[in-house]
Amino acid sequence: MRLRHPLLAAFLLAALVDLGSLAAGYDPGHLVAKPLLMPLLAAYAALRGAPRLLLAALLCGWGGDVLLLSGAEPAFLAGMASFAAGHVCYLVLFTTYGRPHAYQTFLLACYGVLLVNTVAVLWPDLPAGLRLPVAGYSLLLTVMAYRAGTRFGRTAGIGGALFMLSDTLIATGVADWPQPPRPDLWIMLTYIAAQALLVSGALKALDAHPPVARTYGEVRSTTP
Repeated sequence: MRLRHPLLAAFLLAALVDLGSLAAGYDPGHLVAKPLLMPLLAAYAALRGAPRLLLAALLCGWGGDVLLLSGAEPAFLAGMASFAAGHVCYLVLFTTYGRPHAYQTFLLACYGVLLVNTVAVLWPDLPAGLRLPVAGYSLLLTVMAYRAGTRFGRTAGIGGALFMLSDTLIATGVADWPQPPRPDLWIMLTYIAAQALLVSGALKALDAHPPVARTYGEVRSTTP
């Protein structure tokens, strides 16, 4: 990512305001900054010539961000659905534009074990009405993270893994497990890093191997 780009600078500023507000316990700052994050990142990606699937994934993330500002269970489920739609967009993006990378079998085994164990230990403590939605969402998120690393390389793969970590922290809160101080701070820190790394990895992969369709008159922007 080119840190001097105005939109990326605005995204980083919004991220700092959001994280600083969470660290200080200043809710108004979080309520203002959080909804700005994904639109700014999507605008930056759009100016870099990102595919519509990447933009759609980020805007689905924005929908989830806004919905999760409410503590109501219907809003939580709607936010989960919005994030799930974003993961589907990422999966289609990785499948359409990605190229195979090494360690696919190793990563598949690691993510499979992690998924089964996470769902198994959380299951008894989750509210009954959320068990199946959380399990289904966790499966989709894990597949997204796996495909990020095996199709778009290390940067996107780390982003996918951080997305899993962020959402696991949310799930432990829903399960009423003991939380670290300022749990929302760690959730947002890992989430913001995840989305930024997914975008960076995607743009890097597309720069290295432009889609065939772009060679016929459509050129990706490399404006710094």
